[in-house]
Amino acid sequence: MVISEIIAPADNNRKQDSKTKMNATRIFPSANFLQPSDGEPVRSVVTESDHATVVAWYVKPGQAIGAHLHPHGQDTWTILAGEGAYVLDDAGTTTAIAAGDVVVAPIGCVHGVLNTGELPLVFISVVSADAGYQPVPLTHGMQAVDAAQI
Repeated sequence: MVISEIIAPADNNRKQDSKTKMNATRIFPSANFLQPSDGEPVRSVVTESDHATVVAWYVKPGQAIGAHLHPHGQDTWTILAGEGAYVLDDAGTTTAIAAGDVVVAPIGCVHGVLNTGELPLVFISVVSADAGYQPVPLTHGMQAVDAAQI
């Protein structure tokens, strides 16, 4: 299945300001921001304001967003399609996530993801403004954990 079959582009006749700052436009067709890449997944900013940045992610099977944390803000992911192994800590503990999940990384919590499925992992991230970013080396690689244990 092609991602465009899962997430259909919305009406492209909507007017959008070319600035990335939040504006009068309040509806953004997520499919217009998804950027498949053979290298690292692309962080595509949908919009930003003084309070948050909204980012669209398209992670191909086998690709990963490395473990990291935001020392000054929360990062919330809404999973639109696909599945993955979500990193929970610097030991590399993971749990399964899939389309329909909302995943929250509070301030300072390690998170990242590996697409373990056969389809692209597509999600929207909303991260607090000025959250900061720190990569986190994993001490033991990725290790699965049952979601019921979290």
